[in-house]
Amino acid sequence: MNDLRFRLADETDLPALVRLRDDAARWMLAQGVTGQWRPGELGGDHFRRIMESGEVWLAEAADRAVGAWELWWEDEGAWGPQPPTAGYVHRLMVDHGSVPPGTGRELLRVAERRVAEAGREWVRLDCWAGNARLHTYYLKAGYQVVGRKEGKPQPGGEPKSFTLLEKSVRSGGE
Repeated sequence: MNDLRFRLADETDLPALVRLRDDAARWMLAQGVTGQWRPGELGGDHFRRIMESGEVWLAEAADRAVGAWELWWEDEGAWGPQPPTAGYVHRLMVDHGSVPPGTGRELLRVAERRVAEAGREWVRLDCWAGNARLHTYYLKAGYQVVGRKEGKPQPGGEPKSFTLLEKSVRSGGE
């Protein structure tokens, strides 16, 4: 997608981030994925808090937010204490109504480059254990399953089990 631009999100982007998250949740529900995201469960305060300790990235096309993701530099809740060798991608989301297939993969590649540029070796993420379609998506993107986290607390919801995945972003590591 040559017309995508990427930038760090700021306070003015909070409504767009909430819209993207809620729209992605509605899309998942329409696809039959009922145990993962729900509309209205994350608001602007969530994204503001992530901006304070990590990074929130926005993808824009034609001056409109069409995708986003969070990049954390630690994730003890899922991965436990770790040396600073990884970046952790969370809430990868696209506006399914306005972007072509493959856009999510492009966002993921940009996140991977950002982690590599920061001098980290691994991109890590967790995926709700009940979402087989998303597991397949990440496996096709070159991620490997390396573990499972049981009973991970969720914002505004019941704890869930997650599959832990990682991918090396070292030169020649793919």
